[in-house]
Amino acid sequence: MSSKIILKAEDLDGYLTEQDNLYLQEMDNLYAKAMDSFKIISSGGFSSTLANEEKKVIEVFNEMGHLMQKICNEVPGLHVFSFDTEEESHAEASRVIAKLRNTKTDHDEFVYYTQRAYEMLFRLAYTGSHSDNKNYLVVKTPVTVPVQNYSVHKIPDIDHKINNTVMCVMLRGALLPSMIMSKEIEEYSSNGYVTPFALFKIKRDDSKKENNMEYILDLDNSFFNLEELNGKDLIFADPMNATGGSLVTVVKYLLDQGVKPKSIKFFNVISALKGSLRVVRALENCSCYTLWMDPVLNASAYIMPGLGDAGDRLNGCDSHETPRNIIQLIADYGSNITSLYRSQLRKIEHTVLGH
Repeated sequence: MSSKIILKAEDLDGYLTEQDNLYLQEMDNLYAKAMDSFKIISSGGFSSTLANEEKKVIEVFNEMGHLMQKICNEVPGLHVFSFDTEEESHAEASRVIAKLRNTKTDHDEFVYYTQRAYEMLFRLAYTGSHSDNKNYLVVKTPVTVPVQNYSVHKIPDIDHKINNTVMCVMLRGALLPSMIMSKEIEEYSSNGYVTPFALFKIKRDDSKKENNMEYILDLDNSFFNLEELNGKDLIFADPMNATGGSLVTVVKYLLDQGVKPKSIKFFNVISALKGSLRVVRALENCSCYTLWMDPVLNASAYIMPGLGDAGDRLNGCDSHETPRNIIQLIADYGSNITSLYRSQLRKIEHTVLGH
C-alpha cells in the first residue's frame, strides 16, 4: 500500500457548482481592474494620478466585498468575521489583517497578531450566542490581607461544543495556530479539556500551477489514531486557505478509512474565495471560519493580495536538505511559546512518541 495519498486539482474543481464558477469569473474580472491600477500606483507619478487610481482600487475592493458577502449569504458553511459580527468589531479585524500583510511586520509581531486572529475566530465560532449558559470561575488572587481573596468570573458554558473535539494539524504552517485554538478550548472548558492531536504531513507540489496542482499526504511522517477521530468534531486551523486542496485530501483519506466525523470546522486567518467554496462543496457537514476573505488566486495558486507564506513567517524556512522534524520545529518556537502552550505540547509529544 502506498504511503503517499495524492489529490489532483481537477478532482477539486469537480466539486464547484456552475454558479460558483460564474461568481469566481466575476471576481477575477473585478480583480483584473484592481491590478491595472496597481501597476500605475507602483510606478509612481503625479499625486493626482495616484490619488485617482487609489480611488478606483477602493471602489473595486468595495464591489468585491459586496459580492463576497452575497456569496457567503448563499452558502451557509462560509463564515467571514466581518460578515457575521457586529460592525464595531470590523475595525479590529482590519487592523490585525493589515499588520499580518505588512512586509515590515517581523516574526514576533507576526506570531502575536496570529494569536489575536485565532482568539477572534474562536469567539466567532463558539461564543457568539448570548443564550449560552454560564460557567463560573472562582479564582484565587494574590491579595491575602485581611484574608485570602478570590474573584468570581462568568464565561459561556460551551462544554457541549468543545469536549468532543480533536485538533487536526496539517503540518507545518498550521502547528502554532492549532496550538492556539487548543489553548482557547482549554481556557473555556469547565474541566480544562485539552484536545487530542492528529498530525498530518501534507504539502502541495509548488512546481505545478493552480490548474494542475497536486496535494501529497505523507502517511509515513504523519501521527494519528483513526479510532480517536471517529465520531469526533474535527478542527483544522491553517493560517491560509488558498485552494482547499490540503484539507480535502486529508478528510477524504479519513473518510476512505471509515472515519465518520461528527463535524468539521476549518479556521483560517485569510482564505481565498475559491478555496472556501471548494471545501464546503467537497466535505459534508463542514464549516469554514475566516477572519478575512481574499478574492482570487494567481496562476501559481497563491492568494491575492495575500500575505506571503504564513508558514515561513511563523516558523522560519526549512532547508530542502535538512527539513526539521516536529520536535525540532517546536523547539525553535522558544521558551516563551513552549511555556505558554505546555499542555498542548505534552499532547503533541505523546502523539508523536506513541505512534
